[in-house]
Amino acid sequence: MRRAAIGRLVLALGLGSAVGACQDRAVEPAKPAAQVKVEAVAFTDYSPAVSLTGEIRARFQADLSFRVSGRITERNVDVGAHVTADQILARLDPQEQQADVDAAQASVRAAEAQVRQAASAFERQKTLLGQGFTTRRDHDQAEAALRTAQGSLDAARAQLATAQEALSYTGLRAGAAGIITARNAEVGQVAQAAQAMFTLAQDGPRDAVFQVHESAFLQQPENALIGLALVSDPSVRTTGKVREISPTVDARTGTVRVTITVNDTPDAMTLGTAISGTARLKSRHVVILPWSALASDSGRPAVYVVDAASKVAGLRQVTVLAYQTGKVVISAGLRPGDLVVTDGTKLLRPDEVVAMIQSGPSGATR
Repeated sequence: MRRAAIGRLVLALGLGSAVGACQDRAVEPAKPAAQVKVEAVAFTDYSPAVSLTGEIRARFQADLSFRVSGRITERNVDVGAHVTADQILARLDPQEQQADVDAAQASVRAAEAQVRQAASAFERQKTLLGQGFTTRRDHDQAEAALRTAQGSLDAARAQLATAQEALSYTGLRAGAAGIITARNAEVGQVAQAAQAMFTLAQDGPRDAVFQVHESAFLQQPENALIGLALVSDPSVRTTGKVREISPTVDARTGTVRVTITVNDTPDAMTLGTAISGTARLKSRHVVILPWSALASDSGRPAVYVVDAASKVAGLRQVTVLAYQTGKVVISAGLRPGDLVVTDGTKLLRPDEVVAMIQSGPSGATR
């Protein structure tokens, strides 16, 4: 009897606990909707400015070299020197070229002597032929000998001119006024013909050279003029226009060389100075949202868009034009008036009901 009573008591207690648990679950409140901040989509004109750093270079720059080989005996300039067109930059030992000139001069004197002798013989044969004391054959031979001697003299004079010109090549002249930007010559060095000894940046127009990433060419500039300013002193400003875009990409840096003609170059923009170039891109109609609005859908950029009637947030893929500090610029995928979740996306799931807290473009809660 006692065992039966105990069993009935345990059964009653178990049933009571089960009923209590069911009652507790029945009274559990429903999960509240996730609270998120939303912003109504509003398109705006977006015209960003792109700034890069480059340097000032001469429009015309050339490597200077000797036209003949020899040992350098004199060097008159160094890097940074300003030179004139006829200034001698360096000299070679002229002994070999001077010897060629002396030999050519001797050949000329010998040829002149032969011409005088042949001319005298021809005049004698000419006189004798008129008096009938010589033959036509001897006269013609004397004339041919004179012409041969004159040809030899002309050849000797040409060789002398060539030797004298080679002698003049032992002095390396600037050829144009400018600034020496590089030097590879030193006294005692044996220089080969056409080996670069100096680099000359000629006076005259100046260019600004920039290394630009390929992505910059995907958008068109709003204006053909590029703003230029000294990095060390931004108050020194001027403008320029694109003169040349390299057709190849630098394999090491992945950039493209862009050359800009500098208009009215200020005196402070000397060769090699660092400058900044600024170009404003053509305006586009975009949506600018806080970075916190950006999510991912299958690895592609997306945002949560809330249906105003059902309060359900769904993912929508978008096209990102640019990333900025604290902001993201979207060029496609949204329509005016769409409600985009700008805060609270971290724990949000697609097709989830949300409680909206609307905010303005600046993030102020309304």
